[in-house]
Amino acid sequence: MASTISVEFCGEWFRVAEGEEMTIGREADLTVDEDNHFLHRRFLTIVQVESMWWLVNIGSRLSATITDGSGSMQAWLAPGARLPLVFDETKVVFTAGPTTYDFSVHADSPEFARVAGPDDPVGETTVGSVQLTPSQKLLILALSEPMLSREGSGMSSVPTSAQASKRLGWQMTKFNRKLDNVCDKLDRLGVRGLRGGPGKLASNRRARLVEHAVFSRLVSRDDLPLLDQSQDLDED
Repeated sequence: MASTISVEFCGEWFRVAEGEEMTIGREADLTVDEDNHFLHRRFLTIVQVESMWWLVNIGSRLSATITDGSGSMQAWLAPGARLPLVFDETKVVFTAGPTTYDFSVHADSPEFARVAGPDDPVGETTVGSVQLTPSQKLLILALSEPMLSREGSGMSSVPTSAQASKRLGWQMTKFNRKLDNVCDKLDRLGVRGLRGGPGKLASNRRARLVEHAVFSRLVSRDDLPLLDQSQDLDED
């Protein structure tokens, strides 16, 4: 018997019973933001195929970042791609225009259960092989602050480079240099979406950086007080 799926967005719960389908978008079963015309009318769908539930990207331009509830697994859901919903909790985040959205999908009877190990990183500066300098972490925190500050799932706007550099008290040249460095570092480690092509950084790299950093727990809400400490760090 297939697991029943529930979706939580902005504190509201939506149930998808066996044999049903749910679309997510600007004009869909779950309307996340009807006023954002950067968002597809129907972007994602949750559908059952035999006994398995799938999340499918039915849009043509936007991609989504998918993680398990712990942030230890992360996948990139491009247009036309699909991913099985096998965990007890799956988190979905995507950006359309200036706004980032996230919601969670819960399975009543998940196919897989994650067992946490004693060395699992939770909210640490180092996750896996990613090493962040203090200034790189501050940069990511400045961009991630709106998402980290709010309660639960929903929507938030990623600060512009000018807003984030002002928050840190940095010159724009310093901010852009450090943004280049951290995006290059994660790109070399295989994080997708931080470059638009060889040698060309993607225009939405700030949003993609926030998606990856928050949901892989490179930064957490507990780190936010660092932003209010007077720091002017020059290391790369």
